[in-house]
Amino acid sequence: MLKWLALSLGVIAADQATKYIVMHELALHESVTVTSFFNLVFVYNRGAAFSFLAGASGWQREFFIGIAFAASAWVIYLLRKHAREALFSFSLSLILGGALGNVIDRLLYGAVVDFLDFHAYGYHWPAFNVADSAITCGAVLLVWDSIRPRKPAAAVARQ
Repeated sequence: MLKWLALSLGVIAADQATKYIVMHELALHESVTVTSFFNLVFVYNRGAAFSFLAGASGWQREFFIGIAFAASAWVIYLLRKHAREALFSFSLSLILGGALGNVIDRLLYGAVVDFLDFHAYGYHWPAFNVADSAITCGAVLLVWDSIRPRKPAAAVARQ
């Protein structure tokens, strides 16, 4: 289980390091063009994914922190129970690291720091960060793990 927690810590470290750089190199709401379809920006998101509940009166901060801590406790339980299932545990570790990376922002700044801005034809995907990417990749891998074909238990026991 320790290797999975180490992976989560690596996600947290990468997330917090990139946010630190953005916060110290860009002014709030500043945008730097990197390519024709990608900008670096510095924005705060007080909501969840896609700024869900961002305009609420402030109660959402504690709500999202509570959800993240509850989900993290559940993920740690699952990691302990399924530590030998590599893809499942890898996926959960990404989700755990991403969730805690964003919780750190909410605790320190009252909102999540977002800075990756992809766009095309005048449409901008909502800005996101490394933690969001880890959560998304982890969720996709969990789906993949749940639908991929598995060897029957008898075949695995013979190996």
